[in-house]
Amino acid sequence: MKIFLITLAYLVLAPVLGGLLAGFDRIVTARMQSRVGPPLFQPFYDVLKLMAKENLAVNHFQNFYILCFLVFMIITGALFFAGGDLLLAIFALTLAGIFLVMGAYSANSPYSIIGAERELILMMAYEPMLLIAAIGLYMATGTFIVHDMIAIHRPLIFQLPGIFLGLVYILTIKFRKSPFDLSTSHHGHQEIVKGLTTEFSGPALAMIEVAHWYENILLLGLVYLFFAWYPPAAVAAVILTYFFEIFIDNTYARTKWHYAVKWSWAVAATLGVGNVATLYFLR
Repeated sequence: MKIFLITLAYLVLAPVLGGLLAGFDRIVTARMQSRVGPPLFQPFYDVLKLMAKENLAVNHFQNFYILCFLVFMIITGALFFAGGDLLLAIFALTLAGIFLVMGAYSANSPYSIIGAERELILMMAYEPMLLIAAIGLYMATGTFIVHDMIAIHRPLIFQLPGIFLGLVYILTIKFRKSPFDLSTSHHGHQEIVKGLTTEFSGPALAMIEVAHWYENILLLGLVYLFFAWYPPAAVAAVILTYFFEIFIDNTYARTKWHYAVKWSWAVAATLGVGNVATLYFLR
């Protein structure tokens, strides 16, 4: 019964918190650029406006793939916040991303296809660090079960500082922030128009946006795990991490795809593998 209530709370609250985070992101970004910015609830207004538009699609499979993207993103978050298997949640997250790429490919637009190809490259860049983070958490706690990780009353951040920094690094990719907003972006500086989401409109684009809200809450949940021994510190770490990602987004220009892969793998190999090796030899 408790798992059911937690899952239900995630289904209802995650898009609300995700939308508020998106509004907070826009306001902070505007302040950093000496602008007033939109109201906090603007992301919700945008999604409601998209939902009211006509449902146009290039083919029958396009919106089906996006529906699968949203469903698997919800399943991923439900697995995580219900205290399930972290490794299974990461695999489900990858599957959700693949459905988004397939939807972009099915549109048969040059901009959409380039965006899909870049998204696959970015997945190749961040997946190693995600898997290393799961392995590191397992070595520090002895379990892949999220509920058991949270129940361990010791600061995991002291055992996993390298893995945490590596995770923060690849979160820049997952949050689609500069310098790694290569496949699509919330900003207007893309040379491939909207890239991955170019051929989506109306309700399909709204589903993509809501799915990203679910995803962002899940990713911040990973940050929470490192500080779960003391909830106030964990909440503060989540807020500071997201603010840091906004700061990076407004500080660095977009890089090239091969740098994204090279640097992400270098971070995974040094900070991630180095931290795992340290844990192994200190046992």
